[in-house]
Amino acid sequence: MSAEITLSNDEILRYSRHLIMPEVGMEGQLKLKKASVLLVGTGGLGAPLGLYLTAAGIGRIGLVDFDVVDYTNLQRQVIHGTKDVGRPKIDSAIESMKDINPFVQLDRHEVALTSDNALEIIKDYDYVVDGTDNFPTRYLVNDACVLLNKPNIYGSVFRFEGQSTVFAYEGGPCYRCLYPEPPPPGLVPSCAEGGVLGILPGVIGLIQATETAKLILGVGKSLVGRLLLYDALEMKFRELKLRKNPECPVCGDHRTITKLIDYQEFCGIPQHAAEAAPVNTATEIEPKDVKAKQDRGDKFVLVDVREPHEYQIAKIPGSILIPVGDVAKRLGELNPDDEIVMHCKMGGRSAKACDVLRANGFTKVLNMTGGITKWSDTVDPTVPKY
Repeated sequence: MSAEITLSNDEILRYSRHLIMPEVGMEGQLKLKKASVLLVGTGGLGAPLGLYLTAAGIGRIGLVDFDVVDYTNLQRQVIHGTKDVGRPKIDSAIESMKDINPFVQLDRHEVALTSDNALEIIKDYDYVVDGTDNFPTRYLVNDACVLLNKPNIYGSVFRFEGQSTVFAYEGGPCYRCLYPEPPPPGLVPSCAEGGVLGILPGVIGLIQATETAKLILGVGKSLVGRLLLYDALEMKFRELKLRKNPECPVCGDHRTITKLIDYQEFCGIPQHAAEAAPVNTATEIEPKDVKAKQDRGDKFVLVDVREPHEYQIAKIPGSILIPVGDVAKRLGELNPDDEIVMHCKMGGRSAKACDVLRANGFTKVLNMTGGITKWSDTVDPTVPKY
């Protein structure tokens, strides 16, 4: 028989601003202490979630993350500091959370959430908060929550816009009801490619934290059946009604998904096949080899296919700028007889640009692997990374 959960005098003092609210009180604070919440990710959304749910007195919080802190994280992932660069995110997150509230039990799951481990990890928690930034993991979290009957408090951010809702709760819709199919790979840029206002994850993460606390306390009107949309540029909130799809394959009336699947493959990212496929080195060139061509005075054209604002951040001397979306319209500026080397930030957009040129009769086209990021790492460290 488990011991009765109570609040110590120190906790009563700590949570006093909760306790004097009739909507919370002693009963509500004990509900928070008895609750267990799993945070999937300790990045942009996971940072404010971790800080505020810990401060609020959630009794047990699990963290799932296997990434390390990078300088580019610090603009928005406020649970980590400059001293933490290079450390596992889960270590710096737990350190910050323990400092805020030593009365909270913190569980570490320093693994990638996969179809093999998701059910085992999630089953022990009352609530799941999705702080992920990729489609395969969002579908994985959704399906696991539906199969285990766990509420999924969802949020996402991009550039100046964010959204949040509560999925799979009290008969409400799930993520697949809103997004039955993932977008084609590469269609929706990641935050690393498109950017995000550093303050935005704080807003959306705190909405998720608020919804989590309300569900635990049993107060107010939740976002179940409502998708809250936030536009930071216009400083406007609006909402869309969400309805449960009776044909949903995971939460509908005739379910066809009864176990977790391969979510990389479902989202068009056959990871294992891609890793096994041989690289066509005849169409690629390393940054150090591009630099050697420059030093020798070889005749070739170096084309940067990033956006103008990225070109202002960092550029390779001698490159010309033709954004990837303009390549097809500006073919006349390039000579099919020239050797052409394309590059972007990390190699993805320039690969697409190379395909456009080849489809239009250009035969001497090379993609610079790793883009300007690898150029900075292996050729010229004075070129800024971003």
